Amino acid sequence: MRPLVILRPEPAASATAERARALGLDAKAIPLFDIAAIDWTAPDPDEFDALVLTSANAIRHGGPQLAALKRLPVHAVGEATAVAARAAGFEVASTGKGGVEDLALPAGRRLLHLAGRTHRPAGAAMAIPVYEARPVAVPAGLDELAGCVVAVHSPVAGRRLAELVRERAGIAVAAISVAAAEACGEGWERLEAAAVPNDAALLALAARLCETGD
Repeated sequence: MRPLVILRPEPAASATAERARALGLDAKAIPLFDIAAIDWTAPDPDEFDALVLTSANAIRHGGPQLAALKRLPVHAVGEATAVAARAAGFEVASTGKGGVEDLALPAGRRLLHLAGRTHRPAGAAMAIPVYEARPVAVPAGLDELAGCVVAVHSPVAGRRLAELVRERAGIAVAAISVAAAEACGEGWERLEAAAVPNDAALLALAARLCETGD
């Protein structure tokens, strides 16, 4: 069985690695980014009807300013984000399947998207960045990817992987979406996108590549 390398930031990397090990995979994490809070100012909650959260990082790194927005219901991109929102005291109105495009956002409502500095638009929601991904300069172990399957959770991670890795012929890539796969560039042994953009589908793809190679 081929090893699986997970590139997403902590603590999500360890959570994905744990789920992978539960599937019988030999998984380890090599984060390409660290997530850090950035300064932001919470707007008047009376100007909005709901929050849009496309990452649990908005909750983890939003800081004390989140308290001013807790009366707004949350539309979460996926279950992990919904769990983080509930744990922080928010009411979750809807939960998507893991992709921004799958969010069932209510029409005609005033929506506030608490996002990363680099983010995909969430419909017509007004976005305020509350965290950012900072590249790890020299990720330890990235020079030992030959023979591995690499899980790529975002287009940003795909672009960073492409910047850092030149010898690609012996590396298979499992990407969470078509956009993430395209960001990885060419020359990989295999490059495939998950059927739907969530962690479960990505791990199913990674398991297939690890176990069979095709």
